Amino acid sequence: MRFLVMVKGTKDSESGALPDPKIMAEMHKFNEELLKAGIMLAAEGLHPSSKGARVRFSGKQREVIDGPFAETKELVAGFWLWQVKSLEEAIEWVKRCPNPFKVDSEIEIRQVYEAADFAEVYPEMVEREELKRAELAARK
Repeated sequence: MRFLVMVKGTKDSESGALPDPKIMAEMHKFNEELLKAGIMLAAEGLHPSSKGARVRFSGKQREVIDGPFAETKELVAGFWLWQVKSLEEAIEWVKRCPNPFKVDSEIEIRQVYEAADFAEVYPEMVEREELKRAELAARK
């Protein structure tokens, strides 16, 4: 099972300041553990929302909303994509993670849909999804 593990934003992450060197060193060590365990598929930190935008959909209308966005605790400051056996395993790994910030913070874990989740309702989609994934893998 794949899980998206999202580090929620804080006032620090939204300030645009680079993370504390000690926290960066601890995160680097944690990422090495994830790699050794064969869990981590991807990991990235995100710039503050002031450098981003949202696109709001309403029927056929599209509205672009420039950042920054007000609800800091609802924003994502960084993420990992992990391959683990269960939500419980992902939770155990997150418990081992250093606090990403000097202040209280939160990490959210969400399971990623797999093509097989749609197989019963959209069987043609599974084949197209497998072809797309093979194409993406070939680009690496």
